[in-house]
Amino acid sequence: MTPNLKPLEEQVIVITGASSGIGLTTARMAADRGARVVLAARSEDALREAVEEIEADGGDAEYVVADVSDRDDVREIAETARETYGGFDTWVNGAAISIFGELEDVPVEEMRRQFDINVWGLLYGSLEAADHLKGKDDGGAIINIGSIVSDRAILLQGSYSASKHAVKGFTDTLRMELEKDDAPVSVTLVKPSSIDTPFPEHAKNHMDSEATLPAPVYAPETVARTILHAAEHPQREVTVGGGGKNMVLLGRTLSSLMDTLMETVFVSQQRKDEPPQSADSSGLEEPTEDLEERGGYEGHVAESSLYTRLRQRRDVPTTAVAGVAATALYVGYRAIRGR
Repeated sequence: MTPNLKPLEEQVIVITGASSGIGLTTARMAADRGARVVLAARSEDALREAVEEIEADGGDAEYVVADVSDRDDVREIAETARETYGGFDTWVNGAAISIFGELEDVPVEEMRRQFDINVWGLLYGSLEAADHLKGKDDGGAIINIGSIVSDRAILLQGSYSASKHAVKGFTDTLRMELEKDDAPVSVTLVKPSSIDTPFPEHAKNHMDSEATLPAPVYAPETVARTILHAAEHPQREVTVGGGGKNMVLLGRTLSSLMDTLMETVFVSQQRKDEPPQSADSSGLEEPTEDLEERGGYEGHVAESSLYTRLRQRRDVPTTAVAGVAATALYVGYRAIRGR
């Protein structure tokens, strides 16, 4: 059964990881476009401030303090949406955290905590959303935030790459099961490239230098627009950013070459020439309260992605999208070599 997704202004949208970065940007954009939003994260002060801002601008929002690694907390998010708005139409699983460092330097306990958030939190949210949406005549959408490292692992973020591979595997299986049952639920995997959010600042860092993002880097609005498009138009998966898409394609077709490129370029691309600010605390252990969409990326940030916009338009030939992707590969390569 094809889901009959509502226009955004008629929807209630649940967003986890909504106190910063992509989640916060998406919540603000959705509210600005008329959706009622339920924001969930661990940071109560940040959530309260975000809801107050949305309401001051004429929007309608509620928040839930929740750690997505706790299934009871995730159930509380869904219950709040039902009590406040009578339910929800779209559920966005955006909560995630990274760890920078070589695998041998990262304590296994930290990797387990990372998987509790990135994988189990997304699994709990997806199952809660599926249970609710299957019972609605018009169904709805589940949107899981993966990454380009769902397809192609990256050095210095090995455990994050592994968690996002798991996200892709779970999302693909859930989609097939819902399709088999003829449930009116759209399941979309959104795979961002490097995005200018506080991602490196919130990550646990085991390197001897400050962490940063590999180029090319895109604005969080590029991901938010992609998420909200998927909330209205059923879509299997979409990569945000032509540069990231071509990194994946190169990894599939010329895997050894991509390994070499990773080993020679992407290590330095993720390290600043300065010591880490703090290795004692991170978003892995404690919630962050900064309520920031953007991070501190010092290079060029692309405010849009032509590749992604074309990818989401059904009337554009595949060859045109491929041409844009090839151009993005060259631009991305130049950006990498120029840093």
